Amino acid sequence: MKFKKIATLLGAFTIASSLFIAGCGNTGTSQKTWRVGTDATYAPFGFKDKDSGKLAGFDVDIINAIAQEEGVEADVQNLNFDALLPALQSNTIDIAISDMTISEDRAKSVDFSKPYYIAGNGLVVNIDNTNINSFKDLEGKRIGVSIGSTGAEIASKIPNADVRQFNLIVDAFLELQNRGVDVVINDTPVNEYYVNSKGKGIAKVTGEDYDAAPLGIAVKKGNTELLNKVNDGLAKIKANGKYAEIYKKWFGKEPPAEDLK
Repeated sequence: MKFKKIATLLGAFTIASSLFIAGCGNTGTSQKTWRVGTDATYAPFGFKDKDSGKLAGFDVDIINAIAQEEGVEADVQNLNFDALLPALQSNTIDIAISDMTISEDRAKSVDFSKPYYIAGNGLVVNIDNTNINSFKDLEGKRIGVSIGSTGAEIASKIPNADVRQFNLIVDAFLELQNRGVDVVINDTPVNEYYVNSKGKGIAKVTGEDYDAAPLGIAVKKGNTELLNKVNDGLAKIKANGKYAEIYKKWFGKEPPAEDLK
């Protein structure tokens, strides 16, 4: 009886220990939930639905579709854009998807999935502005960008520009409306969504896009197992038509062939 009781206690301890260990370090492919970070101020990629209060948008739908293909759930959390990469590095989140351009600088600290969208950067000015018609007109101008964005990187190269960085891109657009900046540099799909919604009759898109670049889904540097899962799910939704369905929902047209590669 004594040996049986000891064996039973040892078995219970082993099970409890296993459960505890399984609950820690939620970064492998065996996890049932992916902790996903996005900046919900980049409509139509990510925003907070005014009726439900839930996060919505192209990026939210894409990561949910990928997760479904991989048999997991995506718990999408709202974080400032400049907090996303530090959150990955500190294991606060597993994945970041937020209209994020794949760049050499970012790739030093995180690993990116294969591209899921190709986006250029463009200009937004007040509707009565006739002085800014291209990137060539930005020298010496007051430029609004979001911290850590590709727009901020582009603005930093413009001679004599007064670059003003904001935590949220919506704050940059508000500053434009208040005449605190002359122009905002930001991803074109977000710009177009803004001028056709909250900025309608107030602002306009002007000029040609800056060089288009691919957007990627980021994971912590070296997390190859999770990255492979993300790439696998992305390939599946591109092949089965789900990607095209989501694209048409948010952009009102078929996805370009380059986005389906």
